[in-house]
Amino acid sequence: MIETIRKEDMLYRKLGHTGEIVSLLGLGGFHLGMARSEAESIRIIRTAVDKGITFMDNCWDYHEGLSEMRMGKALMEGYRDKVFLMSKIDGRDKRTAGRQIDESLLRLRTDTIDLMQFHEVIRLEDPDLIFAKGGAVEAVQEARENGKIRYVGFTGHKDPWVHQRMLEKATVHRFRFDAVQMPLNVMDAHFRSFQYTVLPSLIEQDIGVLGMKSMGAGAIPAGGVVTPIQCLHYVMSLPVSVVITGIEGMDRLEQALEAVRTFTPLSQGSMSALLDRTQEAAKTGKYEGFKTSTLYDATARHPEWLGTVRTEPP
Repeated sequence: MIETIRKEDMLYRKLGHTGEIVSLLGLGGFHLGMARSEAESIRIIRTAVDKGITFMDNCWDYHEGLSEMRMGKALMEGYRDKVFLMSKIDGRDKRTAGRQIDESLLRLRTDTIDLMQFHEVIRLEDPDLIFAKGGAVEAVQEARENGKIRYVGFTGHKDPWVHQRMLEKATVHRFRFDAVQMPLNVMDAHFRSFQYTVLPSLIEQDIGVLGMKSMGAGAIPAGGVVTPIQCLHYVMSLPVSVVITGIEGMDRLEQALEAVRTFTPLSQGSMSALLDRTQEAAKTGKYEGFKTSTLYDATARHPEWLGTVRTEPP
C-alpha cells in the first residue's frame, strides 16, 4: 500500500516516481461541464480546493472545451498555485497534439499543465500511432522541453491489453510514463480487469496510478449491490495515487469528502467480501458500459480529433 498522509480531513499520496504529493481524491473534469451553471462549477472547484483537494482532472475535448474554460476561471485569484493540474489530448500526430496542448493552456489560463495525458487509448493501434515518427509523443516531448507541461501519462477505459501494449511500446522507445489513468472498481476485478492486469505493471515501474470509473459512471451504486461510499473506499484501498470522481453538484462533492473523512483501508477480508458480493453482477460487464459499448468512446464519434492517422505500418 502507498503511504497515505492525512492533513485535517484530506488524504494525500505520492504520484509514483515523480515524488509529487497529491490528494487521494481527484476532481473529475467531465462532470464540471454538467454543472447547472458556470458559477456552480466554479463554486465546486474552489470549495474542493479549500477542502484540500489538489488533483484537478480535465480534457481538451470535454464539452467542446467548456470544462477547461470553467476550470481556468475557477483557478484564478490564487487557486492555480494550490493544485496539481492535469488535462488530456486526443491528437495522435504531432501537429494535432501540439495544437490541442496550446488550446488547453489557453482555456486553463496557465503557462504550465502539470500532467498531460494521451486520451482514450482504446484501440490496439493507438500506441503505434502515438509513438510513430511524427506522432503525438513528439509533441509532448517538445512541450515538456519548452515548459508547457511537466509530466506525461495516458488514459483509456476499454481494454487492459491496450494499456499493456502502450506500456510495452513505451519501453521499446525508452519512454517512461509518469502516470496512467484507468477504470478501477468493484466490478472490474471480475471482467477485463485493469486491477489484475495493468495495476501490477504500474506498481512495478513506480508509475502513478489514477483510478477512474469507481462507480461505473453511476451504474454500480444504481444497481443496489454496493453504496457510493463503498465504491470509493474499495478503490482507495488499492495502491493508487488518486481516485478521480465526477462531481457536478455540491451534494456529490460532500459525498466524496465524506468518503475521505471516513476512510480507513479495507481489510483483505472486507475486500474479498465486496468482490464476492459483486461477482455475479459483474461477470457480463453490464455495469461497465465503457468497456462493452461505444457510448463512452468520444474519439470514435469524432475521429477528426485524432488528426492525421497513419494507415501504413509505423
